[in-house]
Amino acid sequence: MTSRPGGRSARVREAVLDAVHAELVHRGYLGLTVENVADRAGVHKTTVYRRWGTVDVLIADALDHTRETDWPVPDTGTIEGDLTAIATEIADTFIDPERRRVPVAIVVAALQSTRAMEAKQAFYAARHAEAAKVVTRAVERGELPPRTDPLELVRLTCAPLYYRIFISGEPVDRATAERAAEAALAAARAGLL
Repeated sequence: MTSRPGGRSARVREAVLDAVHAELVHRGYLGLTVENVADRAGVHKTTVYRRWGTVDVLIADALDHTRETDWPVPDTGTIEGDLTAIATEIADTFIDPERRRVPVAIVVAALQSTRAMEAKQAFYAARHAEAAKVVTRAVERGELPPRTDPLELVRLTCAPLYYRIFISGEPVDRATAERAAEAALAAARAGLL
């Protein structure tokens, strides 16, 4: 859904998208239905079907809406602290059994829906661009080589965590997050990025 309605339409959209997040936390992707979302949002299911049509479109629009909200870019004063903050935020999300349901549902939906895949890609592109600001600041402070690729350093920081979460099924914790940030930072300082 690309339009940004105002008034009652905006309130309905907000209620429905809040309900999508709540239902994902409560029931997960497999338990998410248009009917449950409509009930939780306090709207008729035909309203949801008419505006969104499917669960995957609901998830995609909820993700688009999340992308539109501000994300506080870490600013600890050092690149070590900033990368560690980024990595630990990921770990903390996936350690929490309820909080992890939303990103897992988004990945599952993206595997089944082109619209959800596009929304996921746009979300992570925007989030990585925001996170890359920590690298740009570090280059400006002289903490990293001038040619360091900010996006690549963010990707390299996050990749080991997402590998464990979505590929190998290994647990993640703050120590894992700190190691991922340290390894990525070592590669950047060595001029590999």
